[in-house]
Amino acid sequence: MTVFAATTANPMKLDRMRALGAEVLLEGDDFDSAKAAAERYAVTSGALYVEDGLLGPIGEGAGTIGLELTAQEKNLDAILVPLGNGSLVNGIGTWLKHASPATRVIAVAAAGAPAMEISWREGRPVTTDSTDTIADGIAVRVPVPEALEIMRVTVDEVMLVTDAEMLAAMRMLLYDAGLLIDPAGAAGLAALAKRREEWRGTRVAIPLCGGNVTPEQFRSWFS
Repeated sequence: MTVFAATTANPMKLDRMRALGAEVLLEGDDFDSAKAAAERYAVTSGALYVEDGLLGPIGEGAGTIGLELTAQEKNLDAILVPLGNGSLVNGIGTWLKHASPATRVIAVAAAGAPAMEISWREGRPVTTDSTDTIADGIAVRVPVPEALEIMRVTVDEVMLVTDAEMLAAMRMLLYDAGLLIDPAGAAGLAALAKRREEWRGTRVAIPLCGGNVTPEQFRSWFS
C-alpha cells in the first residue's frame, strides 16, 4: 500500500501508517496537494486510487458508528461530527436518517478550512486557495463533489469552529475526561460548547476520533 501525505502532515500519523506497513510518500504542502499527487500516481502506475469521501466502503465503515449509537440510545436529538472530505458524516448520517430520522446530523468544519461549509451552503463545490488551521485532519481545500451531493440528504447543518474553540475542547477532554484528542477529533465538542445553551437538556452524541498529538504540540497546546 502506498499512502500520499503532505510534507506538513502530522509526524505521528506518518509513523503510525508506516508501522502498519504502508509506504508513505510526501508530496505538496497540504492535504489536497498530496491527494492530487496520489491521483496522478494511480493513473501512471495503474494502482487503485482510494479517496476518502468518494468510495462507498469507507462511508459504510463510518456508518457503523451510527449503528452502535442507535443500538445504545434511541432518542438522540443531535450528533455533531467532524467534517473533512465527508466519509465520516455521510456514513453516520446515512444510517441515522434511516434508523433515527428525528436526529439532527450536524457536520463541523474548521473555520480556517471552510471549503466544505461554503460548498454545502452554496450547493456547489467551492475550492479555497489555502487553509489555516491546526486541525490538519479536516483541513480540506478542494471538496469531493460526490460527497457534497450525498451531504444534501445526510446533513442538516454545517458549523464552523475556530482553532481556539478546538483547543478549549481538547483541554476540556484532557483535564476532565483524561482523553488526549487531536484538534479535528475535538471539533464536535467545540461545536457543542459554542452552542451549549441551545442544546442544554438535550441528548447529543459526539464521536471523538483522532489522538494524533505530537510531544511538541502537547507542550504548546497544554502548557
